[in-house]
Amino acid sequence: MHHVQLAAPKGSEPLLREFYEGVLGLEEVPKPPELAKRGGVWFRGEGVEVHLGIEDDFRPARKAHPAFLVDDLDLYAAQTPDEFLPGYRRIYLSDPVGNRIELLQPV
Repeated sequence: MHHVQLAAPKGSEPLLREFYEGVLGLEEVPKPPELAKRGGVWFRGEGVEVHLGIEDDFRPARKAHPAFLVDDLDLYAAQTPDEFLPGYRRIYLSDPVGNRIELLQPV
């Protein structure tokens, strides 16, 4: 897989940068010039790339979600991790525009 695409509302790029860079530690990557005209922002981390595109009639993904492996789930866990996925501790949270995000830590 090359990347995961999520939608976001117009003007949300600063909030997305705070979350995907500041919280998840992904690095922003430049969009190709023709695509940059559409707004949105792209991020890359070890083995993962997330593209957030602007959608006029935006509705956050509440069930569908990307899942990110993390080294220390406790850094993110404001809630109690579940153990329903054998071999992992996991939590769900929302990005700043309401898209569902899953964080997994191998046990």
